[in-house]
Amino acid sequence: MADSQYDASKQPEEEEEQLEEATLLSHLIELRSRLMKAFGAVLVVFICLIPFAERVFSLVANPLMEKLPENSTMIATQVASPFLTPFKTSLFVALFIAMPVVIYQAWAFVAPGLYRREKRFAIPLVLSSIVLFYCGVAFAYFVVFPLMFAFFTAVTPEGVTMMTDIASYLDFILVIFLAFGIAFEVPIATVMMVASGLTTPDKLATKRPYVFLGAFVVGMLLTPPDVISQTLLAVPIYVLFEAGIFMSRFMLPSESEKADNETVGDKPA
Repeated sequence: MADSQYDASKQPEEEEEQLEEATLLSHLIELRSRLMKAFGAVLVVFICLIPFAERVFSLVANPLMEKLPENSTMIATQVASPFLTPFKTSLFVALFIAMPVVIYQAWAFVAPGLYRREKRFAIPLVLSSIVLFYCGVAFAYFVVFPLMFAFFTAVTPEGVTMMTDIASYLDFILVIFLAFGIAFEVPIATVMMVASGLTTPDKLATKRPYVFLGAFVVGMLLTPPDVISQTLLAVPIYVLFEAGIFMSRFMLPSESEKADNETVGDKPA
């Protein structure tokens, strides 16, 4: 009798967990549709930014321009750079602006293959990953760039005029933006590791010294060879690692809670 009641209580949940199967062709068609929508979103934003390409580049170059010595300007060493660089800048800005749509299309493609409990867990992670990525980009623009360019200007040797090529500047800041955007995803990566069962918050807490050292190694590899920019990347990585441990403790049940739940579920009705 107890077993039949237990089976009856489990039946609705099992029916909800059954996922629809699709053919390879339908998956490819769906993937093509999602990619086209993501590309279309970036293209629409890019077209809207084209008339303001020079203004967009000026806004992106503003952290360096404010720190350049008096009578110093940026230069273009390639023939087409004055024309192409503002458009390239607008394209990458359009990608950053349309990133929520791109991530949503990726989520919409993956979501049908997830169980309902996984969707409830994934949606907050997707939203928080978008917010954290933008926070990383904003931190790089408003905090890192002013300090970093001020340092570069201050250490310029006497008799050398600092005149940065606009194409090289664009490549440089894109790397920094990407580094800080990805670095701010550390809490998401931490929660995912715990959710997948690879580790636990307590085990991660014992690795703090290694993470602290690794954060500075990552800062050394991804930023220019100066102490300021390395520290400005390493410290947020470590702080966000601690935030990830806290989030995993708050969002995910501990092993003891899982064991208690299993014990309660195994008791006869």
